[in-house]
Amino acid sequence: MYSEMLRLDGRKALVTGGSRGIGYECARALGQMGARVVLSARGEEEGREAAERLSGEGLDATFVAADLTAADGPARLVNAAAEALGGLDILVNNAGVARHKASLDVDRALWDEVIDTNLTSLFLCCQAAIPLMTEAGGGSIVNVGSISGFISNIPQHQAAYNASKAGVHMVTKSLAGEFVERNIRVNAVAPGYIETAMTKGGLEDPDWAKIWNGMTPMGRPGKPSEVASMVLFLASDAASYMTGSIVTIDGGYTLR
Repeated sequence: MYSEMLRLDGRKALVTGGSRGIGYECARALGQMGARVVLSARGEEEGREAAERLSGEGLDATFVAADLTAADGPARLVNAAAEALGGLDILVNNAGVARHKASLDVDRALWDEVIDTNLTSLFLCCQAAIPLMTEAGGGSIVNVGSISGFISNIPQHQAAYNASKAGVHMVTKSLAGEFVERNIRVNAVAPGYIETAMTKGGLEDPDWAKIWNGMTPMGRPGKPSEVASMVLFLASDAASYMTGSIVTIDGGYTLR
């Protein structure tokens, strides 16, 4: 019974920012449970290679290039994915950027880049996906937030990133309440420090790594697969009574 609840056979899924890191492992996890997956990213070469690797594992994965910061980018991506898959049941909003800079040095361009990528495009992807999920009788949206939506990280300065992720959490809760009657569940994960390209510089900096790992009770960064397993759970029927939840995956960082 319980293994069947995690199965996604016949489900159609879109994962943004799916060419590497957390997004890639999310696409992999969904595919291994039977979903047909479209993964997207800006970089065509990297994205196509990622889809080919998943296909080489026997998964049903294709790639669609997308610039989510373009005005019509989110809607075009969602519609292209739905056309390729024949509908849409699952949306994983993972695409994001982080910029570390002292707040008084943050210009409008940097602020807009982070907010547009991490928050505005996520909302617009949801906005485009919800009518398609409504037609299908329901669906599941999983947004990738961050512990930075709860706390202000140290030693790096990243006001724009923190604000964007706090926004992701509230968008998640807002959409969950608004569309629950359409059988659409909206949840989010809030990862801590995970071994990805985004955190590589910090984890390789001995001063930063000492603080990051020292403040994490488990004493280590997480792995993308440790986030993807929760995304899989939230996307599946195993989480059928969950909506509006923000699940923290941080090795205990936010315990104190």
